[in-house]
This record gives sequence, C-alpha cells and structure tokens, in this order.
Amino acid sequence: MSDVTVVELPAQTVIGIKRTGSFSDIPFVINELIDFVMTSGADVVGAPFALMHETCQEQVEMADREGTAVIDVNFPVAKPVAGSDNVRVYELPGGTMARIVHTGPNEESEPAYEALFQWIVENGRQVTGPVREVYLNDPWIVEPEEILTEIFVPIA
Repeated sequence: MSDVTVVELPAQTVIGIKRTGSFSDIPFVINELIDFVMTSGADVVGAPFALMHETCQEQVEMADREGTAVIDVNFPVAKPVAGSDNVRVYELPGGTMARIVHTGPNEESEPAYEALFQWIVENGRQVTGPVREVYLNDPWIVEPEEILTEIFVPIA
C-alpha cells in the first residue's frame, strides 16, 4: 500500500454503464463496456474505473449482499461517441482528490480504504463525491497479489 497523496484530476469525457448488482459483477460489466468500445469506435485514453456510490462500509456490505450495489463502470475517452440503451456518454467532473494505491486482490483493499479515510479525517478534509477505483492492470492476466487499484476520493 502506498502513502496518501493529494492530486488534481481534470474533468474527463467518459463512457459508462450503470446498474445495480454485486461488486463481483464489475469485471463482467467492464467486459460489456469493452465490447461496446470495440463496435463504437470510441477512443479509450485510460484504464477502466468504477465509481463507488455507497458512502460507508456498512452500506457497501449490505448493498453487495443484497445485490443492490450501484455498479458504475467507465472508461475515459478522447471525445464523445454515440451511446446506446445501456451505455451513457458524459463528462465526469475533476477536482482535488486524495489518492492511494492498493496492491493485491480488491477483496483485500479495506486497509487502503481505512488509511485513506483516516488521512481525510486527520487532515480536516470532507468527502465531496463518489470514490473512484481505477483498475491499473488486468486481474484476468496478472497474479492476484499483483493487481493494482488506484483509489481516489474527491475532497474539499
């Protein structure tokens, strides 16, 4: 796990799929979005990421268990393309973010989240939007202990 840093992210045009389900659905939704990219001509300019809309650990666990978690998977793109019935195209706001990198399986990311939110509290910051998990490598290709996830929390 890395240290917490503060970064500025620019606004970004993204394509995404948003639905409810369990967090284990994220890789499959990413694959669905990749299928859209391949047929739409979208020019992807970065790694896939998910927006996490649940606001605390208890909500995360309950939503995942009940299949009501918001699965919001996106790819940054160079310019807008036509969406579809289930793929939306929009501008994701940028801003000031607290950032940490988790190495290992996503199921083991709780210590990284704890460190990140502890840093936010200790530094008198406020969370201003959904958490972003950026998937820096492919969990279907790398070993579980090599998975890299960049976690961003918008702060004020």
